Amino acid sequence: MSPLDAFWHIANLFAPAWGLAALLALAIKGLWRREAKSLRWPRLWAWGAAGGSAAVILALVLLGRDGRMAGYALLVLGVALPQWWLLSVKR
Repeated sequence: MSPLDAFWHIANLFAPAWGLAALLALAIKGLWRREAKSLRWPRLWAWGAAGGSAAVILALVLLGRDGRMAGYALLVLGVALPQWWLLSVKR
């Protein structure tokens, strides 16, 4: 595997976590405007992406491979929990 192939392999592993974190951050900023007014979009995205990346790694370790439904459920929790925590702390 070439270095470029390795880069794309790793990027595609984390792409669902980063994309879901971006979508959820946009949804939070759109649906909960007053509650999320003090939170900036990059901060929401970064926390969600970090939690989702950790969830992807944990699912890979626990389940042995990527692409299982339990791994995707863990991914959703990994993205949503840090963003929920940020909203609950700001109140």
